Amino acid sequence: MNRLLMLVSLCAILGLTSCAEKQEEKEEEVNYLVTSPLKKDTTITNDYVSQIRSIQHIEIRALEKGYLQKIFVDEGQYVKKGQLMFQILPIQYQAELLKAQAEANYVDVEFKNTKLLADSNIVSKNELALAKAKLDKAKAEVSVAQIHLGFTEVRAPFDGIMDHFQVRLGSLVNEGDLLTTLSDNSKMWVYFNVPEAEYLNYKTHMQEENMSSVNLLMANQRVYGHPGVVQTIEADFNNETGNIAFRATFPNPSGLLRHGETGNIQMTLPLKNALIIPQKATFEVLEKKYVYIVDKDNKIRSREITIAAEMPHIFVVRSGLTKDDKILLEGLRQVRENEKIHYKFAKPDSVISNLGLYAE
Repeated sequence: MNRLLMLVSLCAILGLTSCAEKQEEKEEEVNYLVTSPLKKDTTITNDYVSQIRSIQHIEIRALEKGYLQKIFVDEGQYVKKGQLMFQILPIQYQAELLKAQAEANYVDVEFKNTKLLADSNIVSKNELALAKAKLDKAKAEVSVAQIHLGFTEVRAPFDGIMDHFQVRLGSLVNEGDLLTTLSDNSKMWVYFNVPEAEYLNYKTHMQEENMSSVNLLMANQRVYGHPGVVQTIEADFNNETGNIAFRATFPNPSGLLRHGETGNIQMTLPLKNALIIPQKATFEVLEKKYVYIVDKDNKIRSREITIAAEMPHIFVVRSGLTKDDKILLEGLRQVRENEKIHYKFAKPDSVISNLGLYAE
């Protein structure tokens, strides 16, 4: 009787243990979330470091030697075309002009006397021609003296904003010395370099997609209020960098942009039939991107991918995946290579929309 009771108890214990193990296995069974790449047309926005330049930015230099007698403008001032900016002491050049004018008057009197004599056939026509040549030379010297005197006044060649002074009042300046610089900021030229592959994409879609419009992200991370237009692409690629230089023109009605500023050009390019995956479905090993693929046997396999573009929360995949591949979306740190898993499949468009993204 005792043996029978022991046997029954043992069977009961084994049964309970078996049930507990089955219950534990059932509790440990995890359903991972799996999805596939979303294939659709979209756009990407590439950023390029840029340099902002005035459409005209020149050095204002002295045209004659002398003492800087007057300064009529101030640093940072807006000046109009033809406005007087600097005056170099003109005494020497005024004296040279007076001397040239006096010489011209003297030669003019000689010419008139010679002409009267020539008209009376007292002197030859050759002497008259020689007197005329002397008069022309004297008049030319007057013109040269007037030009030199004019060079003592330095005027603005166009409307623009002055930079800081390189000289001070009373300074002795030589011909060619830098006085200041002048910038025309009515429009700005923004230069940026584009890699070869992106240049080819741009040229391919430029006509059909109206790709000439670009935006400028300023240094304070705000987008400039006026879009620019790509108007110029340089002729040659830089063999060292593989880039080619673009130039975009931006209006600058408020004068916010200044020569020498930096920023980032934002250029939007279309992508046809792009493969889009969530960034959280990837992991990195030695600076290479990987995803976990779920094969036909429901086993985990890691696969390297290359990224064509990066946007908030998503990657555009260049190679390594097809639209039919199943990729692990969550629990990447909980699985091992070749591990068999149970999963639930989430539709790609639903996964992307739940990321709060908008992709055209």
